Amino acid sequence: MLAGKVAVLTGASRGIGEATAEAFVAAGARVVLAARDAQALEALAARLRARGADALAVATDVTDPDAVARLHEAAMAKFGRIDVAFNNAAGGGHRPAPLADVSLEEFESAYRVNLRGTFLCMKHQIPLMLQNGGGAIVNMSSTAGVRGLAGLTAYSTTKHGIVGLTRVAALDYADRNVRVNVLAPGTIDTYKLAQVPPERREWMRARIPAGRLGTPKEIADAVVWLASDQAAYITGATIVIDGGRLAGGA
Repeated sequence: MLAGKVAVLTGASRGIGEATAEAFVAAGARVVLAARDAQALEALAARLRARGADALAVATDVTDPDAVARLHEAAMAKFGRIDVAFNNAAGGGHRPAPLADVSLEEFESAYRVNLRGTFLCMKHQIPLMLQNGGGAIVNMSSTAGVRGLAGLTAYSTTKHGIVGLTRVAALDYADRNVRVNVLAPGTIDTYKLAQVPPERREWMRARIPAGRLGTPKEIADAVVWLASDQAAYITGATIVIDGGRLAGGA
């Protein structure tokens, strides 16, 4: 599906990012893995190489413009092209609180990682894709980016911003064969949810029409599909993956 293509993935060291790296490799792509956790990142790259994959690990903090530039320079030095990008770096959350109780530091932390980081990555990715006649970008948002969630000022605002950023970029480059789409997952059973008490997990599950939490692999499969030629006529779209929860307005 993606044989020979070069994919850059941020937020790649664990959870959805790790599952997506494995899915890209399974689809035949060569991968450039980026995250702040250099040790976890290199361990993932080593596992992928052991399976015969061509994988490069580049420790990257997406809040640092120089680090983002070095990431894409390293990708070009290694592979000479970038065809696909999955911008998945996230952070800067805060405990649920009314807007006036959220500190400026908490808000700006979420902004720097989620929205500014996505912008910085795209700013490098798009010109490099244009050099090769086009490409595909998938950005990570959340169902919190398509509806309001009380108490999550910084997270919901920046995730909404990623949806807007994606739509504008899709319009800017639709006639130049660069497609840009965004995923909005609901409750996904990642390593973070493993730390949630069982009763809270059950409460989450009970609110999902499908009757279960989503899996990282289901998100990864959607990313790979959006990045492939099978989705060649899809750009500017927000794909919700939530087991039907938003369909009922919950």
